[in-house]
Amino acid sequence: MSTLIRPPPVDPSKSAIENVLELTQLSDIDPNLFTNTRPLWHPPGARGVYGGAVIAQCLSAAQRTVLKNFTIHSMHCYFVLAGNSEIPIVYHVEHVREGKSYATRTVQARQRGKVIFTTTMSFVREDSGGKVRVEHSTEMPDVPHPMEGNDDLRFLQGIEGPLQSQKIDILNNNSAHPHIKKTRQWIKARGKISPAGGHEAHLSALAYMSDSYFIGTIARVHKLWRYSSARTGNSKSTIDEEVLKKLLAMDGESLKRVSGIGDHDIQRLQRSRNGEDLSRETKPEVGMMVSLDHTIYFHNPREFKADEWMFTEMETPWAGDGRGLVFQRIFSKNGKLIASCVQEVGALTRTFANESTDTCRVLCD
Repeated sequence: MSTLIRPPPVDPSKSAIENVLELTQLSDIDPNLFTNTRPLWHPPGARGVYGGAVIAQCLSAAQRTVLKNFTIHSMHCYFVLAGNSEIPIVYHVEHVREGKSYATRTVQARQRGKVIFTTTMSFVREDSGGKVRVEHSTEMPDVPHPMEGNDDLRFLQGIEGPLQSQKIDILNNNSAHPHIKKTRQWIKARGKISPAGGHEAHLSALAYMSDSYFIGTIARVHKLWRYSSARTGNSKSTIDEEVLKKLLAMDGESLKRVSGIGDHDIQRLQRSRNGEDLSRETKPEVGMMVSLDHTIYFHNPREFKADEWMFTEMETPWAGDGRGLVFQRIFSKNGKLIASCVQEVGALTRTFANESTDTCRVLCD
């Protein structure tokens, strides 16, 4: 059973992401307890459910326990255990502080009594900064605008998934220095978020999308193989054969639109399609990748719409000892900085000859 209560029909008045993130309050037990109303998505090959959904549902639960004139400004998260999509998640909100200008909440996500995820959030009272303010903000880079009908192909989430995205070429992609590269894309919630959801629904949607693409940044800037398959020289397949067939049948321009596929992956797919034997290659490929922690700073939490295009840019200043750090900035389409995010990733690499390390599919990222 993946939910405590039978899920209601999908509400057509709400966007896909609102339905995905819907919570049920367990008021009869405790008004600070919530659970997922609908089953959560487990990306094929990943260790557990999509982390962005748990992040977003923790935020949704906490938002329902603060006054309407308080808004999230920071969120610090730790991934403790992989979430099981076959077991309901129970979210417990603890009221840590109720101040005049700030309120603090912690949320623990539990399955079978064990904490799988924990977060501490700080909310600020609207307009508490006073009339005289010191302000500055980094500027959004000059990049091509999103094009209608040019969305990324997201095979593993399905064409009607809760978000849309469009990749932009990696900045400094040919550099020998991974730390100066920047991965970039446009992203937004699919459809229109309902007026009933208020700004809280847009914030939860942003939290959900903030985890998309994040974990794969280090693999992209190092140009590691982002899939493996018996067809491409690895006996331990980490990509669905049907997805691989679709990729092999696509031309170069279409492959560029596939979520999670880089130029180096495209070159390797084309070589495989041309009949080259890749089994003797020893170039590293992506092994197990897990998010260790995730932080979001919300800068203009009431001045954006998550169902309108947002630009995201990611860079990694450091990787080593099986871990890596990634920074992300998120801008509204009109160039306003709306969020800054930080994530530490646990990542291993391997060569095709090394069969000892479990791998996960990363095309879902």
